[in-house]
Amino acid sequence: MQNLNAMISLVPKMAPDDYVGFTFFIGAMAMMAASAFFFFTMNDFDRKWKTSILVSGLITFIAAVHYWYMRDYWFVNVESPTFFRYVDWILTVPLMCVEFYLILKIAGAKPKLLWKLIVLSVIMLITGYAGEAIDPENAQIWGLVSGIAYFAIVYEIWLGGAAKLAKAAGGSVLKAHKMLCWFVLVGWAIYPIGYMAGTPGWYEGIFGGLNIDVLYNIADAINKIGFGLVIYTLAVRQTEAEQLSA
Repeated sequence: MQNLNAMISLVPKMAPDDYVGFTFFIGAMAMMAASAFFFFTMNDFDRKWKTSILVSGLITFIAAVHYWYMRDYWFVNVESPTFFRYVDWILTVPLMCVEFYLILKIAGAKPKLLWKLIVLSVIMLITGYAGEAIDPENAQIWGLVSGIAYFAIVYEIWLGGAAKLAKAAGGSVLKAHKMLCWFVLVGWAIYPIGYMAGTPGWYEGIFGGLNIDVLYNIADAINKIGFGLVIYTLAVRQTEAEQLSA
C-alpha cells in the first residue's frame, strides 16, 4: 500500500483547466494508437504499399514518444517544450514528405523529388527553430526564410513535378495526393500561425495571445494521423482494385 501511494505521489497533478496538458496526453495516446493500427495492418497489403504504411506508423510512433516527453516537461516547467517539439518535427515532417514520393513512385517519381522535398522541409524547420528559440530578435527574417521553404513545398506538390506525376497516375493515387496536398496547405498552416504567435514582430497584434501549444497539439494529431489514414485508404483501394483485376 505504501509503495502504491508512493507511486501515485510521483504522478504529476493536472489542473481541470490545464488544456495544454490535456492535449499533450490525448495527442500521445491518439498517435500511439494510430501507430499500433498502421503497424498491425502492414501485412494486409502488397509489398509496394508496405513501406508507405510503415512510414505512416513511424511518423505517429515518433510523435507519440516525443509527446510523452513534452507532456512531462509541461507538467514540471509549465512552459512550451519548444526544443522537444522541433526534435519531433525534424524527424516526422521529412517523413511526411517521403510519403509523397512513395505514392508517386507508381507514376515514375525519381529520388530527386524525394530529396528536394526533404531538403526544403529541413530548411523550413531549422530556420523556424532559429527564429523561435535561438535568435528571436530576428524572428521575422528567420520566419521569412522558413515561409519561403514552406511555400516551395506547396508549389511543388500543387503545381510542380509532384502534381504532374499525380495527374499521370490518376485514379486513387491522384485523389490521395490531392488530400495530402490539402493537409499541407491547410493543416500545416497552423505552424506558421503558431510561430507568429510565439515570436515578436508586426504580427503580434494579430496572433499574440494565442495558446500555441494547444493549437500545435491538435494540429499535430490531425496532420500526422490524417496523413497516415490517407495512405492507408490508398493502399486499401489499390489492393482491392488489383484483386478485382486479377
